[in-house]
Amino acid sequence: MMKSFSKPFVLAGAIAGLALLPACSSDADTAEAETATQDTSTRTLAASLGDLPDMASLNGAISSAELGSVFDGPASYTLLAPNDSAFEALGGTGSTLMAEEQRPLLVGVLREHILPGHLTPENIQAALESQGGEVSMTTLGGGSVTFTQEGDTIMVANDSGAKASFVGSATAANNGVIIPLDTVLVPEETAGA
Repeated sequence: MMKSFSKPFVLAGAIAGLALLPACSSDADTAEAETATQDTSTRTLAASLGDLPDMASLNGAISSAELGSVFDGPASYTLLAPNDSAFEALGGTGSTLMAEEQRPLLVGVLREHILPGHLTPENIQAALESQGGEVSMTTLGGGSVTFTQEGDTIMVANDSGAKASFVGSATAANNGVIIPLDTVLVPEETAGA
């Protein structure tokens, strides 16, 4: 059964409550430390994103879309951040999106990768366990993404069915979280751009 939250603060509240549960110690602690969220809470999302390896394409897209100020402001966001390989996999669609005349389309695609609030992969995993399956959230672009877990991997899918995996370590900044993805969640109407 899919649990859907129309208000982001509901999920954030559920996640915050789960964060207070005591942690259990096990051999998995070592593996979790390798992918645990890195804390750069003295820096903004924009500054943190600029220093991350394998994010040059996303930085270029954010610059082209003129969305950099969003990640330098006081509001808190979670950025589902496609890595460079994800943008390369778009091929011609990726090149088309970066063209100046396609700026509105690029802005739309990027807004579908932004969630309101400060959500780490650990928070999302706890919410998945608490809900017993899927958890959905509304993006800044007005669409929705659904989180699921396949084995040890957290997956995210958009309304069009595009699906990505969380890869590597997330980065927590003072105004949000950057979660690396292996795929760009391109809306169906954009795929043929």
